[in-house]
Amino acid sequence: MASVERRILVTAALPYANGPIHIGHLVEYIQTDIWVRFQKLRGRRCVFICADDTHGTAIMIRARQEGRSEEALIAEMSAAHQRDFAGFDIAFDNYGSTNSDANRRLCGQFWTALRQAGLVVEREVSQLYDPQAGTFLADRFVKGTCPKCGATNQYGDSCDKCGATYSPSDLIEPTSVLSGARPEIRAAKHLFVELEQLHEFLETWTQSGEHLQAEVANYLKGHFLNEPLRDWDVSRPAPYFGFEIPDSPGHYWYVWFDAPIGYMASTAEWCARHGEAFDDWWKSDDAEIHHFIGKDITYFHTLFWPGMLRAAGYNLPAKVHIHGFLTVGGEKMSKSKGTFIKAETYLRRLDPAYLRYYYASKLGPRLDDLDLNIEEFVNKVNADLVNKVVNLASRSAKLIQDTGLSEVYPDDGGLFANAAAAGHEIAAAFDACDYSRATRLIMELADKANAFFDMQAPWKLKADPAQSQRLRDVCSIALNLYRQLAVYLAPIVPRLAQQTAVLLNAPIAHWNDAQTPLAGTPLAPFQHLMKRLERKDVDAMIEDSKEGAPAATPNAPPTAAPAAVAATATTSSTTATTTATTTGATPPAAPAVDSDAALLAEPLASQITIDEFAKVDLRVARVLAAEDVPEAKKLLKLTVSLGGEHKRTVFAGIKAAYRPEQLVGRLVLIVANLAPRQMKFGLSEGMIVAVGPGEKEVFLLGVDSGAKPGQRAH
Repeated sequence: MASVERRILVTAALPYANGPIHIGHLVEYIQTDIWVRFQKLRGRRCVFICADDTHGTAIMIRARQEGRSEEALIAEMSAAHQRDFAGFDIAFDNYGSTNSDANRRLCGQFWTALRQAGLVVEREVSQLYDPQAGTFLADRFVKGTCPKCGATNQYGDSCDKCGATYSPSDLIEPTSVLSGARPEIRAAKHLFVELEQLHEFLETWTQSGEHLQAEVANYLKGHFLNEPLRDWDVSRPAPYFGFEIPDSPGHYWYVWFDAPIGYMASTAEWCARHGEAFDDWWKSDDAEIHHFIGKDITYFHTLFWPGMLRAAGYNLPAKVHIHGFLTVGGEKMSKSKGTFIKAETYLRRLDPAYLRYYYASKLGPRLDDLDLNIEEFVNKVNADLVNKVVNLASRSAKLIQDTGLSEVYPDDGGLFANAAAAGHEIAAAFDACDYSRATRLIMELADKANAFFDMQAPWKLKADPAQSQRLRDVCSIALNLYRQLAVYLAPIVPRLAQQTAVLLNAPIAHWNDAQTPLAGTPLAPFQHLMKRLERKDVDAMIEDSKEGAPAATPNAPPTAAPAAVAATATTSSTTATTTATTTGATPPAAPAVDSDAALLAEPLASQITIDEFAKVDLRVARVLAAEDVPEAKKLLKLTVSLGGEHKRTVFAGIKAAYRPEQLVGRLVLIVANLAPRQMKFGLSEGMIVAVGPGEKEVFLLGVDSGAKPGQRAH
């Protein structure tokens, strides 16, 4: 029976047209682009869809302040967004706008379906109104104190601290973000979707184990599906920039109603351009829909959106891939510190491939937040991409530039075959969005390739004419091993794959290109592939990003690229920097003084024997649930799994450093054989391993993805 072609429609969350793309946004778009490129490299039919999210009060207010139309504003922002995405090699198949005719038509279809299903109700509600700005306030234009937990400076729709959702009018001491005025409460007619009618369906869909990460399903079960679902307010009264509701003049669909429908409108535009049938993608059993989003918009994409699709008779997502937030140096991005870095600012100073690789090396299949540590960023790029990957090509290609590859692939002791076999495991990691594991596996192959090259010492063979064939064989093996690395890295750093194709006169068009070695092909004149990442360039980028900094003078492109290829790419992963350097690149500086030496704030403990250490049973555990202990200043109550049915309750003194929602799903180390301790809050059955002086400076020891709960640390 012939296999059915796998067809995949992929979306990334729509960037809002009220601001520039920054490195926090890029986590998602790079993650999605890597997955799409991998699927295409595997030969699958994969279409990558996106659009600008253009409606709402924010756009209306900004256009009014700037004295221009909303249409002019969103056109300018769309051009800027697409420029920045292209600069980071993020390749959409269609990039649309929610302010399109296609989206208006589809919104009307959804609305008719919801009406016919009896899901729409009308009621008068009290809404916050800014008397100075002369407009009702959207959720994100109100700040105040959370009515559930008392956290201050929270937005009008949800609390960042406790995760509660609510109406802006429920906020305590609300303030308008637009004018700083105290909003008035005014009555207005609103239209609601009664989501509770879809409760049974949504519970079945979210808890099936097929469509969501386990921690997301558990979060929805524990926070929303354990009680009746709130009606969803889907309209806003004038003035509002958006689509007017046909059967309710003077009222507009709320931005979160038409934004996800924008995925479909952008698909429709792509279909019209390529002669495809829209229903083949959104109503066919043969097509998969994959959404990539950040965890802050989980509620909309896992409850509202599936409910809308169900009511309108369209395909449900096969998978919603949800990622965590970005921090820089362990903190939120900051304009004053220069860590709120716009894509445009980054591109003036650095090669986009550096960030693509660094993010890939950090991204796993779970919701863990990703931290951009500047020192690690520099070291990863230089250690992995430059020293391990690119150097392998530059050192070997230059030695056989005139002869090209050996006519028959030489005996390499199984190196190529082993690396080809590893491609299956690497592919599985990419498919599961476990890019961190994929990069580790690729760098293990790079280590083996470099060990072979160094052991053979071909630079010594160069001086002996009698060894010319041996020289050619050794370098042919090295270049084929390099090409395998380039194939496996192609989803992450596509420009490097393009450069490799030029160098070796062989395109990289399919994942299986790593399965067969090249032989007898001539080499193109060697072009520099990648420069080392210099800390001074990173520091200059950070200075450019600080509030009040003068406009930066663009640097020359980080690396000159071959004429047939766009600018270069780079990547990285955690390893020690080797002494080899790319020819033409700046050699590594002498080892710096250990800046961490001062951190040894207390003397080392007295020595113990290995038998004494063996008494401590350190186990990997996964945090299943985390909650505050209100009576305790420092404690969080964690429920952890040691595998199977083995669960423990642990009280950990990390409240000042971690919010409960940051911990759920995370792998930690636990002292599993510590005697239980009865506390007034309950029984603590272990100890979570952490470092730091305490209070807010507490850091849980990380466990790489791939480790399993219950495994013992050695």
